[in-house]
Amino acid sequence: MRFALLRNSLRLRLLVGTLVWIVISILVAGWGLGRLFHQHVEAQFDAELKNHLDQLTGQLVLDDQNAVQVRLVPSDPRLNKPLSGLYWQIDRIAAAGERPVTAVLRSRSLWDETLVVPADTPADGEIHQHRIEGPQGVALRVVERTVTIDTHSLRLTVAADESLMTGPIADFKGHLWLALGILGMGLTFAASLQVFAGLAPLRSMQDALGRVRNGDARNMEGTFPSEIMPLVNEFNTVLAQNAEVVERARTQAGNLAHALKTPLSVIANAANSSQTRDEDLARLVASQVDTVRKHLDYHLSRAQAAGSGQVPGMRTAVEPVIRGLVRVMHRVHADRQIEIVLFSDPANRVFRGEEQDLQEMLGNLIDNAAKWAKSRIEIQVSEESGRLCVRIDDDGKGIAESEREHVLKRGARADEQVPGTGLGLAITADLARMYGGDLVLAKSSLGGLQASLILPAS
Repeated sequence: MRFALLRNSLRLRLLVGTLVWIVISILVAGWGLGRLFHQHVEAQFDAELKNHLDQLTGQLVLDDQNAVQVRLVPSDPRLNKPLSGLYWQIDRIAAAGERPVTAVLRSRSLWDETLVVPADTPADGEIHQHRIEGPQGVALRVVERTVTIDTHSLRLTVAADESLMTGPIADFKGHLWLALGILGMGLTFAASLQVFAGLAPLRSMQDALGRVRNGDARNMEGTFPSEIMPLVNEFNTVLAQNAEVVERARTQAGNLAHALKTPLSVIANAANSSQTRDEDLARLVASQVDTVRKHLDYHLSRAQAAGSGQVPGMRTAVEPVIRGLVRVMHRVHADRQIEIVLFSDPANRVFRGEEQDLQEMLGNLIDNAAKWAKSRIEIQVSEESGRLCVRIDDDGKGIAESEREHVLKRGARADEQVPGTGLGLAITADLARMYGGDLVLAKSSLGGLQASLILPAS
């Protein structure tokens, strides 16, 4: 699940990749800087011990009694402070047949303690290094040298508490990791800002696409970076080509319809004029012409709406279209004095599609209701589950439930005595489905038919 989320999110991919490199870089930098500082402090610590050892070596003398003396002890004040952590000691190396003498001379900081150094035999002047346990069990870092003065073979030792070296190193590493942690958080914050700022044009692009889909714009509009602009231009080109193809198809369908209507009219006139000569032929030709005209009207209506539901950027206010159709129906059916009531919708619902398609669908439904109504038609617009719903109720005789599916078929008519082609409801249902909607017929509370046109809302 996590890998799928990472694979499907460009933002997460960039952010995780950046964070991984930040963590790796900080760990490597922390280890490397800590190691370098450790080596530097260790070298400085050893250099200081050797410096004390050189000072001690340079001040060795023999007094009048041929005893070893230190003319001037090293100047570090810690050597005079008991158990301070910095010590020096001089031992006499035994000659053949003699016993070695430990701590011939020593610093005051040793107090009553002595340093026990491993019994190695460095060459004269050679420096050895050791780690030993000193006073109070403290770990000491030791440098030693063997020196011969006249007949005296001496081992000079300088030692210091290792905590004097490891303490600063530990403090430095603590501060180092704290600083690197703060740096890491700063880099993480900066990386997050960079990712979100870098992907902001994609969010703007998404908003532009949403405006096209909702019908607020015909093309993607806005200012985009040069890397994204070619994609935006290509998308706008596709939109323009799509609209051009739809318009061309509608034009060709219209041309075809007009081209066919003329010869059909000629055939119909010829059939009517030939009724006295060949009544059977006339009926056959008239029947076939009527069938062809029905098919032609049906497909022409569909061709006029072809692709309209798929062309982005279409938005149509519903109430003005209904009011215009109501005015037309009052004139067309003026002799019947039908009352058509529109319940005003305060939300000003908007249909996501072309105005002429909405006029086609609602015109068919209102005209059908006007043909069958006794005296009253009610129209109500609402939104249900995020979809636009236009309900048209009449007080006519309605349609039986068993016949409702049949009347939605092309050319089907509920009553042959009422003028019409039987295409209105079929065309409306097909157009509604092209827009992803539906046409539902039910019994009306007025006693007649209720036609519910369900369409995508904007």
